[in-house]
Amino acid sequence: MAELNSNSVNRTVIRESYKKFIVQKVLFILGTLVTIFLVAGIATTLGSFPITVREVYSIIWHTLPRILGNIDIIRLEGFHYFLNEYLVMAEVVVWNMRLPRIVTAVLAGIGLAISGTMMQGILRNPLASPFTLGISAGAGFGAALAIILGFGVIGRYMIVGNAFLFSLIPAFIIMALAKYRRATPETMILAGIAIGSIFGAATTFMMFFADEDELHETVFWMVGDVGRGSWDIIGIMGILIVLCAIPLIKKAWDLNAMVAGDETAKSLGVNVERIRITTMIFASLLAASIVSFVGSIGFIGLVAPHVCRMVIGGDNRFVIPASGIFGGVLLLTADTLARTIIAPVILPVGILTAFMGGPLFLYLLMRRGQEYW
Repeated sequence: MAELNSNSVNRTVIRESYKKFIVQKVLFILGTLVTIFLVAGIATTLGSFPITVREVYSIIWHTLPRILGNIDIIRLEGFHYFLNEYLVMAEVVVWNMRLPRIVTAVLAGIGLAISGTMMQGILRNPLASPFTLGISAGAGFGAALAIILGFGVIGRYMIVGNAFLFSLIPAFIIMALAKYRRATPETMILAGIAIGSIFGAATTFMMFFADEDELHETVFWMVGDVGRGSWDIIGIMGILIVLCAIPLIKKAWDLNAMVAGDETAKSLGVNVERIRITTMIFASLLAASIVSFVGSIGFIGLVAPHVCRMVIGGDNRFVIPASGIFGGVLLLTADTLARTIIAPVILPVGILTAFMGGPLFLYLLMRRGQEYW
């Protein structure tokens, strides 16, 4: 009888501890969501046109019904201008100049972070990310082909189309190694680094023969920037993130099993090879769709998953959404600093992510090593 009571108490303690851990994870995710709205509100106030945070949210609250309703829309120099008899300059600044950049940064951060989380999970390697696997380098080479040589495949979307197609080449080479050569996760990482180096060298070679304008455009694109975001791009990015993220989140349980090793995962009924290839396809498509619009922004897909694992543990059911939201916060914060640090000059956000991500990643490694893996 005493033994039964002891077992019952132990189960109760374990159940309560589990609930506590779940609450901590949920609170972290909710807190990160709140942070996004706070940083976005502050970012919207920054610029030559003076406006307060309260006015920003008031404008969004009062004009959103009109924007979503039946109003006329015209296109002018890439911006959507919403026509209404009560239109004021503040609405134009918020909706057409600042919010597109902010939302683009958030979506790009979400996509890159989720992609990096999945790549690290299936390869069981803390260095895996769209940047280290050569996906960003492939996109940079495709964009350079369009900018410098005028070679493209999708009409007026030549740069974006090239970047997307060439960013998939490293991913498919790595997946081919995994499928036909039974490559280990370590081999796949090394292959990605090698492919990225080849694409980087080819891009540098083309830049050597580029004129001043082409060189400036290529360098600016390769560093990465969210300033060219528009509501058209936001819509496409949002749809692609949803289409790729949902299948990835559904793989969270399988990913948890694979962290313990392929043999353990197989003993639990997980088809390791199929899960690894499927996940890599969706993660690569997600990264490619982001990079093709905003350029080669590094460290978001590398740092965000590490921070989240250290805070909430390694359960991918929570790490995947938490990393995405935290990646949005990280990229939005970096872009806000890029806009203000030497105003009125706006730096490409990729420079700030490198400055922020490098020291932060070193700090994480020195502080905890790989204990959270």
